Parts: sequence; C-alpha cells; structure tokens
Amino acid sequence: MEQYVIKGGNPLVGEVEIGGAKNAALPILAASVMTDDTVYVDNVPDVRDINVMLDTMASLGVMIKHENRHRIILNSANITEYVADNENIKKIRASYYLIGAMLAKYKSAEVTLPGGCDIGCRAIDQHIKGFRALGAEVRIEHGRIKAKAERLRGAHIYMDKVSVGATINVMLAASMAEGLTIIENCAKEPHVVDVANFLSSMGANIRGAGTDVIRIKGVPSLHGSDYTIIPDQIEAGTFMFAAAITHGDVMVKNIIPKHLESISAKLTEIGCEIEEADDCVRVVASKQLRSTQVKTLPYPGFPTDMQPQITVALALAKGTSIVTESIFENRFKYVDELICMGANISVEGNTAIIDGGARFTGANIAAPDLRAGAALVLAALASDGVSVVDDIRYVQRGYEDFHIKLQELGAQIELAESERDISKFRLKTG
Repeated sequence: MEQYVIKGGNPLVGEVEIGGAKNAALPILAASVMTDDTVYVDNVPDVRDINVMLDTMASLGVMIKHENRHRIILNSANITEYVADNENIKKIRASYYLIGAMLAKYKSAEVTLPGGCDIGCRAIDQHIKGFRALGAEVRIEHGRIKAKAERLRGAHIYMDKVSVGATINVMLAASMAEGLTIIENCAKEPHVVDVANFLSSMGANIRGAGTDVIRIKGVPSLHGSDYTIIPDQIEAGTFMFAAAITHGDVMVKNIIPKHLESISAKLTEIGCEIEEADDCVRVVASKQLRSTQVKTLPYPGFPTDMQPQITVALALAKGTSIVTESIFENRFKYVDELICMGANISVEGNTAIIDGGARFTGANIAAPDLRAGAALVLAALASDGVSVVDDIRYVQRGYEDFHIKLQELGAQIELAESERDISKFRLKTG
C-alpha cells in the first residue's frame, strides 16, 4: 500500500500549475451520455475518481478515447446498458450524476448507492425530490437507486437545503424535460456554473446558474461539444495554504481568482501577502501567522473542502482561533492526527477551538478523507522530522501528481511502498 514519506522544514517556493476541477469534471463526463454525438472534454484531471467514472461509463457502452492525459473523447451512441453497478462506482460520491443524465436521455437509470469520503451525512433526498417533481418514479432497492419515467415534465422545485449535487443532478434531468423547470435555493458553486455552461454548449437552454434560481427550458435533444473544464478551486486553495503553512512564496497558476476570493481573504487576514493577476495568484508568508475565526458556508462563503487546510495553518498561528463547520457534521476526524503532531485543538460539536503557536513534529498519521489527507501532508511539510502518511488513496482521489507538484516547490516528499523505501528516504534526507 502506497504511503507518503515526508521530511518537513522546507519553505515551498516556486510556481505550480493547477489542473481541471474534479467536481466539475465528474458531472460533465456523466452529462456527455445525453447526446449521441461525439463530445470532447479538455482539462480533465487524471485522478482516481475520474478514472472510476470513466470505467463505469465504458461498462455502459460509452466509447472513450484519451487524446492525451487531460483531453478525452466520448461517444454514447451505442449505450446498451442503463445499470451502473460495479465495486468501483460505490467508492465515489459522483456516481449519482449518471442518474440525472441517463434519466434525461433514456428515461431510465439504475445506479449503485454512492460512496465517497466519510465526512458526515450527505443524503440524496433532494435529488430524489427533484426527479419525482419532474415526473420520475424513484425507489431505492437492494442498494441501488432506480429511476424511470415515461416522460419528464418541467416543474417548480424548491430545494429544502442548498446542495451542489442535487442542483446539478436536477439540472441534468430538467435539460431534456418538456417545458420550463425553475429550481430555487440552488447551489452557486463555480462547478455548478461550469456544468450549466457545458450543457448550454450542447444546446441546453439554462439561465441563472451561479444564482439561487435556475430556469431551464427543456429541449428534445442535445448535440456534441468541445469543452474545457474550469481550474480546480480546491486544489488551488490547497497550494495557497501550503505556502502559508510552510512560510513559503508560491505562484499558483491557471486559476480563476474570483473563485478564490474567500480563501484569499482569510489568507490576508492571517498575515499572508496576496498578489493577484488575470489567471494566477501569489501567496507570500514571510511573517508569523495570526489567529482568526472562520465558518464554512456554501459558495461564495469559505469552502468546507478548505476547512482542514486552514485548521492546520491556524494551529501554527499565534493566538486562539475558532473554526466552525456548518456543512458536514463529521469533518474533524483528522484533528486527532494533528494532535499527535503537536497541535492544541479541542473539538466541541461542529466547532474546533485552536490554541495556536504549536510546533509540529513528525509522526505516523493516516488520512481519514480526501481534503483532510491533503491537509495532513501540509502539516507534515511544516513539521520537524519525518512523517509517514497512510491511506493516501483518499488524497489520490482528488489531487493529480500531488507529491510531484510539491517536490517541484522544494518539498522533501516521496511515495513509499515498503519500510525499505521509508528507510532509504530517511538516509537520503539525513
């Protein structure tokens, strides 16, 4: 089993290129089944979640070709199977996007209940509510979601809570429903807008994505498209915090600064210098970090996917900080690992109270989920001594070449598959 072995103490310095947004790519790939024409998707990240989605789509009969590592050609004209059920698809949350896409095109879909990281309750009730409002019969049997409809009709749908997944999934289904669909209390995240833009490039009629009301006039068919996915907001934010945590100087390239405003604001608040240009941002952390308070919120608030990273930074900062998690109730599982490294953090319900100024030391730690795993790697980069991070399969679900990009910024980090590899690393790094 692969591990990261890391020797901390090096400030990260240099430039890093951000890849395509995983959370946009997954529903966009699923949406490609909604046309019989060929679809070209560029800037697709090469991460495990994407590869699982592509393998599942291939099992349905989708023809998939990699033009290069990040550009994929898909054709769904010969789909013969409407049931997505294999061991791998259970491991990713985004499997449910195949329901909205196939329900729209084929009026039938059957998908194994989704998995993903264990960070708290992520119910699919709002997805089901939306599909039923459009006229589908939906039931859960034998660990699968089964949806069927003779025809889909537009409807007025109010989401009981802001949900990125449900907003996207209902938008997929409504794109080919008869008449007008109005979805209220929508998620506004950049990847919601990106999926709407992709559907529009295929001929869908969607207005209001990025606001809390989306209006969709259904069309009978969609056509092919050549589309480029937006940069990954969370990968960019992770490297921005990597600069802060290691007291480095990092230029984060191929980004959309607007998507990072809440992250940049908090970095400035804790004492970093931020320089923005059209498609890049530079983070310089030359001073002692300061404490602050942060609460995760739906976009444009501070992202829940950046909560572990800012917690690591605040554990090193001067003063007492409070981090409140308002999206998922089980997202502080990594705190015990940070405490093993020397952090002073207490968790009370959905709030972490951080007594800053810690000095991290190397330890053997394990990634409990995707974003917490990345945050623990950043903590190890700021530690005295060598750390070994287990369960890095979580990190590899969402970060392409994470250790290689960190190496290019000066980090001492390698993949290890055995105790021998770890011993070699210790000898090499002194």
